[in-house]
Amino acid sequence: MKFLLTAINAKFIHSNPAIYSLRAGVGEKLQPYVELAEFTINESLESILEGIWKRQPKVIGFSCYIWNWKLIREILTELPKILPNTEIWLGGPEVTYDGPGLLSEFPQVTGIMVGEGEITFREVLGQYVREAESTGQSEQQPEPDSIEQQAADRTGTVAGKNVAERFGQISGLCLASGYTAPRELTDLTTLPFLYEDMEPFTNRIIYYETSRGCPYRCSYCLSSIDKKVRLRDIDVVKRELQFFLDQNVKQVKFIDRTFNCDHKHAMEIWRYIYEHDNGVTNFHFEISADILREEEIALLNRFRPGLAQLEIGVQSTNPETIRAIHRVMDVDKLEKIVAAIHRGQNIHQHLDLIAGLPFEDYESFSRSFDRVYAMQPEQLQLGFLKVLKGSDMHEHAKEYGIRYLELPPYEVLYTNWISYGEIRRLKRIEEMVELYYNSGQFTHTLPVLEKAFPGPFAMYEALADYYQEQGYFTNSPARAYRYQILLEFAAMKDPANREIYRELLTYDMYLRENLKSRPAFAAEITEEEKQNIRRFYQTEEQERHYLSAYDQYDWKQLSRMTHLELFRYPEPHYVLFDYQERNPLNYEAKVQVIGYPIL
Repeated sequence: MKFLLTAINAKFIHSNPAIYSLRAGVGEKLQPYVELAEFTINESLESILEGIWKRQPKVIGFSCYIWNWKLIREILTELPKILPNTEIWLGGPEVTYDGPGLLSEFPQVTGIMVGEGEITFREVLGQYVREAESTGQSEQQPEPDSIEQQAADRTGTVAGKNVAERFGQISGLCLASGYTAPRELTDLTTLPFLYEDMEPFTNRIIYYETSRGCPYRCSYCLSSIDKKVRLRDIDVVKRELQFFLDQNVKQVKFIDRTFNCDHKHAMEIWRYIYEHDNGVTNFHFEISADILREEEIALLNRFRPGLAQLEIGVQSTNPETIRAIHRVMDVDKLEKIVAAIHRGQNIHQHLDLIAGLPFEDYESFSRSFDRVYAMQPEQLQLGFLKVLKGSDMHEHAKEYGIRYLELPPYEVLYTNWISYGEIRRLKRIEEMVELYYNSGQFTHTLPVLEKAFPGPFAMYEALADYYQEQGYFTNSPARAYRYQILLEFAAMKDPANREIYRELLTYDMYLRENLKSRPAFAAEITEEEKQNIRRFYQTEEQERHYLSAYDQYDWKQLSRMTHLELFRYPEPHYVLFDYQERNPLNYEAKVQVIGYPIL
């Protein structure tokens, strides 16, 4: 008997902690009956079907989320054709809130595990193992085409018992006959650690959970449904954090919905990773910044650059919108705390906005954007409202005139306050923010260019219009060519400063990359400049004023491993870009200003 737990991830670097947690939670006796399979949404339907068919499971369970539900729906239609005797179970947030409707739409599905699944899955698996033992099928690899071993027919009847009789005593299920008793919330400390074997997670993001539930009531979020916050025992957490540190894991992403909602819990964890820092591992936390205390900020300011990154959901700065979505947030306080963290110059801050919320029109959103942009986050994510089944926003969508896609990702099309055309325009602006701001490749050019516009939103709005006029949304330009496009755009909007923009873009490009060939938009190098640069490296080989860490290299090697560039604004000077010493927060090269002329 084999129960195949199946995940379909958005990308290869993602993993699915749910199926690993379900397997770990069944215990050593039942684990041999569980197999895991992970695919991605980029794989074809045929490829996934074949991958499942090769494993020949007796039972299969799908972990269902907003990003994979379209594909899973297709799989549910086709899978019974190639595995007619395999029973199918569903679980995950995408199927939790409309169980009866889904079972009516997909009668081939045996049942749905509702909500937290660790204990529920263990009991369901136990039932299958008992059935297999009673019919002589407990072997983990039965012959799939053996009639004697096919005790279950397409109606889910086994040994004369239907699905309700087989599973009706198990809490936390939705069956064709209805819901079983509700499942009590899980004690997180009792759940086993998922990552004893790190091999399946090589080159993948590690997701880690120390709490479930959220004290907030954000109307667009499913986490608000579980209002009781439960914490994993801190001593257990510390042992597990040390495991990650000992393994030199590149990144651990905490999936706690509001990590710092419990001050003591957050401080214990932050203090532990600070005191046991291995110099390698990065920890990602989703927090509510406006509730951070001075003690927490002081500790965060002492972190190694790159030890932690913070994701902060602002969503809107419109007071009426904040009230309507049931958020409790002091935007003035938020600004001060983000600035206090920023002063440490050691933590990547990722701030989020959501377009399409109640009472937020296009102009209001532009004001929210400008205010959050002024906080200078390392990344600003411009997202769009997703109307999730089970959320309070779903219940009030009609009241707010919110029309949205009927299929995942259930994204807003328009509302009483913002039109479809404006949403589409914001989509284009989002792409500009992603390409030019969040890429971190234009950190010196953009602040200057912003001054040619009423504000940053107006700049990205104009840039998006320029992209559309030039057809760049259809024929996406290569990354290096985006510098040239930005120069053309800047020269069109602010022609008097064209040469300044050329230098800023040259500076930004060399700050990130040690180019083998000179960018086309950069100024020409005169023969005299080439001689000056050659003389600088020849002198450096002998005297080591600026590149003492390169003492084993000759001047030609130095010139290839670093870059020296002449800039003329505000007055002539050379800048030396050192790519061996990069900023761990933004990966920018170390720079040193060299006098002009080079003596």
